[in-house]
Amino acid sequence: MTGLIGATESEVTHLVAALTDAEAETHLGMTFYRGTLEGEPVVITRAGVGKVNAALAAGTMSLLYHPDRLINTGVAGALAENLAQGDVVVATSLVEYDMDTTPFGEPRGLLQIRGQELVELPADRETVAALTRAVETCGETPHTGMVATGDRFVAGADAKAAILSYFPALACEMEGAAIAHAAYAAGVPVAVLRVISDSADGSAQLDYPTFAKLAAEKCQHIVRTYLASLHA
Repeated sequence: MTGLIGATESEVTHLVAALTDAEAETHLGMTFYRGTLEGEPVVITRAGVGKVNAALAAGTMSLLYHPDRLINTGVAGALAENLAQGDVVVATSLVEYDMDTTPFGEPRGLLQIRGQELVELPADRETVAALTRAVETCGETPHTGMVATGDRFVAGADAKAAILSYFPALACEMEGAAIAHAAYAAGVPVAVLRVISDSADGSAQLDYPTFAKLAAEKCQHIVRTYLASLHA
């Protein structure tokens, strides 16, 4: 079974609509849809925006449904200069850029999970490779690398530069690393797939409403292509 998590309705609506034999259950105020999609048993939920919502969704899904893998699907803001709206990012690692205990002499983004101290949360290599192939099958160019997560909608050049001063991330968003954090704690492989919706600079307020829906639709199409490949 594959677990699929998005933050907003637009990031999961097409996936839920395409389910066969769908059943819905509510836990912690979130609806979990279980069924079959492209021949693969799946469970899908809309977590809500932000790291706490994302971690609750991932933890609940892991404990109650025991997925073989978790995939976070959605949109992101570009940090790398070579990324444009509509480009596809597959995370190889994730960081929580707003986790800051540097006054204690610790590195930015340091996390404590299962008795370990980590800054970068690794994405599952096998799932990353399969998602990358799915991106290519859809006629897109995959961009692989670090994705940065924080409880902030990045919409200014200064905020963008601040993240890049600590981490060489390709993109920024508000859920991926929190999902990876919970998945790592639960021992579940995780991957994050994002389509660039905005440039994460001063134009974000204009760009996001225009492009987020289209970017989310593209992301869901790639997810369905990936799921189909599991049973090809």
